[in-house]
Amino acid sequence: MNDKLKDILSTLNKEIEQEKLLGYLNKQLPEADAHELEKQMADDPFVNDAVEGLSSFNDKKNVANYVEQLNYDLQKKLQKKKARKLKRTLKEAPWLYFTIILLLLLCVLGYVLVKKFN
Repeated sequence: MNDKLKDILSTLNKEIEQEKLLGYLNKQLPEADAHELEKQMADDPFVNDAVEGLSSFNDKKNVANYVEQLNYDLQKKLQKKKARKLKRTLKEAPWLYFTIILLLLLCVLGYVLVKKFN
């Protein structure tokens, strides 16, 4: 099986082995193991939905292409989001801190001089 398909299935319940699930989808799993897997699917609705969704594909070769496209789109969106987040953050700039401190000191000095000569 394609390793990328295994990667997307890694978020499923850890009690269900990926090889068993893929064997079940390809109808290559022994009947006893398939029955045990169906029991586990009955207990976990997420796994049941995942199996139903993956089994709805007629051509199993297209599943790998879909997974690859989904991973590519996900990485692209995450990169955009990361770039926007970096744009919004205030970058460390020592001259900015120096300017703020200087302005505050000038304000305090101006206030003291006005109070002293008034």
